[in-house]
Amino acid sequence: MNGRGNCNDSTAVETFFKPIKAKLIWRRSWETRRQAEMTIFEYINGFYNPRRRHSALGWQSPVVFERKVA
Repeated sequence: MNGRGNCNDSTAVETFFKPIKAKLIWRRSWETRRQAEMTIFEYINGFYNPRRRHSALGWQSPVVFERKVA
């Protein structure tokens, strides 16, 4: 995302991919690409999006934040 002389910052992308690599990709191997895709999909939709704490929400997960707001 960022190249020499380009002012775009890749921090957001790195923040997203680093936990996926550290918690999933570097710790296991899969027999098929489909198995890897499903594992990554389940991590993103089962943990990263709904339960991971976000600084923009006062370090609360989206689920907790939505319960408080509703």
